[in-house]
Amino acid sequence: MAAIQTREIQYTAQDGQTLIGYFAAPADTQPVAGILVAPEWWGRNEYTEQRARELAEHGYAALAIDMYGDKKVTTDSQQAYAWMMQTFESSNTIVNRATAALDILKLQAEVDGNKLAAIGFCYGGKVVLDLARANAPLQAVATFHANLSTATPAQVGQVQAEILVLHGELDSMVSLDDVAKFREEMHAAQVAHEVIVFEDAKHGFSNPLADERAKANGVDLGYNADAEQKSLAAMYELLAERLA
Repeated sequence: MAAIQTREIQYTAQDGQTLIGYFAAPADTQPVAGILVAPEWWGRNEYTEQRARELAEHGYAALAIDMYGDKKVTTDSQQAYAWMMQTFESSNTIVNRATAALDILKLQAEVDGNKLAAIGFCYGGKVVLDLARANAPLQAVATFHANLSTATPAQVGQVQAEILVLHGELDSMVSLDDVAKFREEMHAAQVAHEVIVFEDAKHGFSNPLADERAKANGVDLGYNADAEQKSLAAMYELLAERLA
């Protein structure tokens, strides 16, 4: 694996919120493709930062983004829900904050601004899907156990990214009906996409702390090592294809 460098980057969203991202990139100076990493509803925590570091080890520059401001994090589902819902209050908040992150990512010396992608986990999956729906200059988007719903469905010619959705068959928060509706949205908008459904996988399947969080909060999450491994492999395959 490549040697990497990391740093925090402060930036400001259109709504005036100060956001603090966590940036990881290969240690050499040649510009490489840039990837946004959007967090679960817990906030920009160690898990999100770990995924950014892994991307850097694979040769990408990655920015784990802050959606709540001041890099707030929690392990309490009620607090996470409250913070997440605040970003739903205005129809523009999610896309504006994600766009601010993409803009700051492009400005980094280590990043080739013509090669951009985004990945997201749970709530972060919605963040990157909404960013793609808003015609962001992304070549690829991958989501893990994502919230697939939107108030602004994709339109023909408005999604530049190829989209990969990685979903757990036993996800009680995002149903297979929700997945079917998402497929219909993508087909109607003529968006290149793939959905992979993992057997015996619950919401949160990619996070080794999912069982611990489920027990502490009484929510239906579950880690699945096989689904984690296969979903990450599919993501890296998409990134390699689209960002070559």
